[in-house]
Amino acid sequence: MPAHITVLFPFMGPECIDAAVLEKCAGIFSAHGRFAFQLSSVGRFPVTTYLEPDPSEPFIALTSALARAFPEFQPYRGEFATVIPHLTVAQGDAAQAEIASSVLKSRLKSEGPVYSVCKAVTLIENSSGRWRPMHVFPLELDPRRQP
Repeated sequence: MPAHITVLFPFMGPECIDAAVLEKCAGIFSAHGRFAFQLSSVGRFPVTTYLEPDPSEPFIALTSALARAFPEFQPYRGEFATVIPHLTVAQGDAAQAEIASSVLKSRLKSEGPVYSVCKAVTLIENSSGRWRPMHVFPLELDPRRQP
């Protein structure tokens, strides 16, 4: 799995993704433009260390828009009250996650944040046990410019 920030998981199985679903997703993403973000803070879940995108709001907006359009697929099955956008760096047990957290904090302090631009959302699936891209939805430079 390449480095990524999840927008909506879980989502429907690949056998259910047809032209109508892709068109609905494309319509959702066409309302969202590209955005810059940085990874400058380290976060933790019990057995996971992650980098926090700043700003997080554009990722939350993408997640919220998809969850409204596909209400049967709530983020993380609705298990959490809030969405926390994150780029997972280490996952395993609490001790490993703590070591990874310390290393990441030190690296960010000495080398500075990672800067990036979200230019697209990629629909991926892993029905075979290997993640593979199914479709890429580019984000426009200016979402207000609709044909």
